[in-house]
Amino acid sequence: MKSLLKSQPSLPIHIPEHRTNLTRPKLPSLRFDRNRWIGRRKCRLTLTAVLDSGTIDQLGIPESEIVNPAVATSYRSFKLPKPNQTVLDAQARVCTGPTQTKPLSDDQAFKVFDTILRSARGKLKDEEQVSKAQLGAFFAAMTIRANSFPEATQWSEGEKRAMSDFWPHLVRALPLDVIFIADPEGSIMGAGSSIGPQFVGNSTSDMRLVGALREVLAGGHLGYEEVQGVLRDVLPLKLEDDKFSAGVSETLLSAFLIGQRMNRETDRELKAYCLAFDDQFGPAPVADVRSLTHYGEPYDGNTRYFRSTLFVAAVRSCYGESSLLHGVEWMPPKGGITEEQMLKFMGANTRLTPLQAKELLEDEELGFAYVSQREACPSLYSLIGLREHIKKRPPLATTEKVQQFLKARGREAIVAGFYHEGYEEPLLMLMKRRGVHAGLVVKGEEGALSMTTKLKSANASKGLPVNYCSGFRSLSMVSAFELDGVSRQNFNTEVNAKDFGFEPTDTPRTDRSVAKNIELGLAALDGQKGPAYDRIILNAGVVDHLLGCDGAEDISTALDRAREAIDSGKALKRLLNYIKVSHKMR
Repeated sequence: MKSLLKSQPSLPIHIPEHRTNLTRPKLPSLRFDRNRWIGRRKCRLTLTAVLDSGTIDQLGIPESEIVNPAVATSYRSFKLPKPNQTVLDAQARVCTGPTQTKPLSDDQAFKVFDTILRSARGKLKDEEQVSKAQLGAFFAAMTIRANSFPEATQWSEGEKRAMSDFWPHLVRALPLDVIFIADPEGSIMGAGSSIGPQFVGNSTSDMRLVGALREVLAGGHLGYEEVQGVLRDVLPLKLEDDKFSAGVSETLLSAFLIGQRMNRETDRELKAYCLAFDDQFGPAPVADVRSLTHYGEPYDGNTRYFRSTLFVAAVRSCYGESSLLHGVEWMPPKGGITEEQMLKFMGANTRLTPLQAKELLEDEELGFAYVSQREACPSLYSLIGLREHIKKRPPLATTEKVQQFLKARGREAIVAGFYHEGYEEPLLMLMKRRGVHAGLVVKGEEGALSMTTKLKSANASKGLPVNYCSGFRSLSMVSAFELDGVSRQNFNTEVNAKDFGFEPTDTPRTDRSVAKNIELGLAALDGQKGPAYDRIILNAGVVDHLLGCDGAEDISTALDRAREAIDSGKALKRLLNYIKVSHKMR
C-alpha cells in the first residue's frame, strides 16, 4: 500500500520499503528537487511523501495525519497580525543595547515618523498600519536612548530634526499612552507637555505598569516582586479578531518588555521573569528517573545550520540519561527551525502536557520527551505575537531557556545556549536558583546549543568563541540550595573537536528547511558517517562529560558510548518509538 500526501509549501520526501528481516528501523530517505525552485520565487510546491504499509504500521499513525510543512517559515500562525515593515526595520536598529544601537539617518528617521503619522491618522490600512505594540517599543527605545544611553547611541541629528518636525503633529494624533512613553516627564520634547507626567493609565493593571515604566524609561531597574507583579497582572495576552486584547495596553507592555532588555536586566529582574509562572498549574510533576537534563535551546530556532538537540536526546536516552526538550512551534525574531517543527513533521504529538511527558521519560524504551510552552506555560506563550511586533528579543528570550516544567527524583541538570557575551553568568545563576545539580551554557552556532566540529575561523567575531562552555557540577547528590563552594565545581572551557579525534568539517546548512534538518539527523542516526553524525556524538559525549554524568568521567568513554548508541541502531529506534508512542497519547 502506498499513499500520496500533499501539503504546501514543501519538498519531496520518500520513505523506502520496510524490510522485515532487518533489526534496525529503515531510515526515511528525503530527496529534494531543487530545480523546481529556479526562477519561481512565488511558486507553491507540493510535498509528496511515499510511505509503504510496513513503515505506516511500524509508526502506528493514520496516513491522513502525516502531513506537515517542510520549511520553518510556514509555521507562523496566519492569525497573528503582521507588523509594519518600515517601523520594524527601524526597531531592529534602535530597540537594542547601549553599545549596539544604530541611530537612524535623516532619510530613515523622516520615513519612519511619516509612516507613524500617516498610520495614526488612519491613512494606512491592514498590514501597513503601525501596531500599538510597535509604537510602544519604538518610542520606549527613543526615550531610553535620550535619557540614559551614551552619546554615540543617543539621537542622531536626523532623528532630532525628524522629531522636531513631526512631534507637533504626532502629539495630536497619537493615543495618550504612546505620548506618555515618548515623553514621560514632559522634558524630552521641550514643549513642557503635561500629558506624560499626569498619565496614570486606563485600568488598575495599567497603573502598576505605568509606575514601573517611569523607572524603566529613565534607564532604571525594578525589584523582583515589582517585575513579577507586572507580569502576573497583564498575562495571558489574548488574540481576538486578529488583534491583541488584554486587560492592559499592549503599547505599555511592549514598552516595558523592550525597555527592560535595553537597560540590561539585573539578576533580580531575570529571576522574576524566570520564576513568575512556575506555579501556574501547581507543583511540577516529578519523573521517576535517575537523571534528567533540561535542554534550553533558543526558542526562535535555527535559520542556517543543522539543529541537533532532538537527535542528541535520542542518543543519550540509550544509556539512561533522560532529556526534556521544551520550546515552541514558531517564534520571532528569527522564526527558524525548532524541535516542535521537526517532531510535528515526523508525526509525533507536540501537544503533550508535562504529566504526559513524565510518562514518556519513565518509559524504559524512550527516555526523552518534548513539551511545548503552549501547554506548559500558556501565559508566556500568549506573548508570541507581541514579541514579533517588538522585533528584538525581550528578557523572556533568556529566562524561558531555564524553565523546569518537570522535575526528577534523581540528579537534574540544565543546559542552555547563548550568543551575547554577558548572559552566560546570569543563565548559570538562574540554573543554580532552580536547585539543579549541574548547569551548562554553550555558545553554539547561531547561539544554539550545538557545538561544532568546524575549525575556528581566523575572522571570528569578537567576544567568546563558538564552542565556549561554562558551567558547574555538584560533587554530591544534595540539591544546589544546600551546596557550598566546596561541594560545587565551577568550570569554563573551549571545546576543540579536533582534540577528540574529529576531522574538521563545515556545519551542514539547512537554511530553514525542516525536511533537510530531519534528513541530516535521521541519516546520522542510521549510521551514515559525516558532519551531522560527528556533531551528534560530540554534543552527546561532551555534555555528558561536562555535566559529570555517571560513566562519562573519561571523555573518550563518553564519546564511545554515544557512538555505540547510534551504530547499534538503538538511538534511531528510540526516536521512531517516540513518534509512535507520543502520537497515541491524547
